[in-house]
Amino acid sequence: MSILLISRGRDINPWLETIKSERPELDLRVYPDTGSEEEITFAITWNHPLGAFKAFPNLKCIASMGAGVDHILKDPELPEDVLITRVTDEHLTNDMATFTTAVVLNYMRGLSAYKAAEQEGNWQPKPYLRQRDLTVGVMGMGVLGAEAATQLKKLGFSVQGWAKSHKSIEGIPVYAGADELDYFLATSNVLICLLPLTSETANILNKTTFEKLPQGAYVINVARGEHLVEADLLEMLDKGHLAGASLDVFRTEPLPKEHPFWSHPKVDVTPHIASVTNPASAAKQILQNYDRLHQKEPLINVVSRTKGY
Repeated sequence: MSILLISRGRDINPWLETIKSERPELDLRVYPDTGSEEEITFAITWNHPLGAFKAFPNLKCIASMGAGVDHILKDPELPEDVLITRVTDEHLTNDMATFTTAVVLNYMRGLSAYKAAEQEGNWQPKPYLRQRDLTVGVMGMGVLGAEAATQLKKLGFSVQGWAKSHKSIEGIPVYAGADELDYFLATSNVLICLLPLTSETANILNKTTFEKLPQGAYVINVARGEHLVEADLLEMLDKGHLAGASLDVFRTEPLPKEHPFWSHPKVDVTPHIASVTNPASAAKQILQNYDRLHQKEPLINVVSRTKGY
């Protein structure tokens, strides 16, 4: 009953240290040094090499190191009978909510423009917006989206959500499905994408979507880079239909140095830091599932392969 840590592009040492500290008796292995493949029953992963999991005949569960699972589900050779779980953590949730709030406030007060003026030594006060001037629309009303919307509501913003199905969140109208998307977009001055990445949501931030937003709308993507059609965003920014965009996730990460987002005056770039998993808190939840698995108890935060989240 061994645990395999398998990750690309993420420092795995904090996970090793945390799990060893919590449970020193566990047989913990790090890919590709797997030892006997038959002994591995549980995997903890982020961005694994595609096809890697088919080598473990007794694997029962694949646990994502974060809230997202698209990096797992995109594997065409994923074993069919293996459970997949994700992390839901109050630190992740609060971090995302505070980040999106900070970005909305930055846009409302035009602070990025002042940073550019500072570099030029240009003292030029500008008019700014207030909460009453904006309706913030949050696409994706899961745990992260609901908390982001709730925190913005508490600050006095008019907030609305859009999801695959209707949800009940106090004080926040939630529209659902394709039939209600157009109205949601037409009434959102700030659009925040917090959708899971699925076949239905990939490329949803496209020209058609942007055209349905009010003139001068602002776009925030903190979900996945694959949600955004980059050329469409640049076109709508250059046409002046969109006032700007704040992007924390990209199709290629790190964002290539030659990418036009770096130098575009209407785009703010951050390096995928809106909400970062804390191994110290997330590992406890994952190890709880490891215990549940071997005690034949139901796991928590199990992902639906059909829904993609």
